[in-house]
Amino acid sequence: MPVPTTAPTTESLTTWLAERIALYLTRQPAEIDPDVPLAEYGLDSVAALSLCGDIEDDFDLVIEPTAAWDYPTVHALAGHLMAEFAADTAQGGGA
Repeated sequence: MPVPTTAPTTESLTTWLAERIALYLTRQPAEIDPDVPLAEYGLDSVAALSLCGDIEDDFDLVIEPTAAWDYPTVHALAGHLMAEFAADTAQGGGA
């Protein structure tokens, strides 16, 4: 997936996260409820670390490897990423 040319929105991040998590769990994105804890779907530590790597690769944003556990739902994680984008932009960073 290419790096977005504009800042992501909460909606676009929610969609991206659901698609990526569905890929790791061999499910359809529509099966991923953004308010259900990812652990309930069977997301394990390997998939969580891979997800963090994908976030870093696709959005040029370094996040803690525990992010999927600290923000256990798609909505919570998308909100955290939006806050990280805002902080990164405020510090003059960004892609």
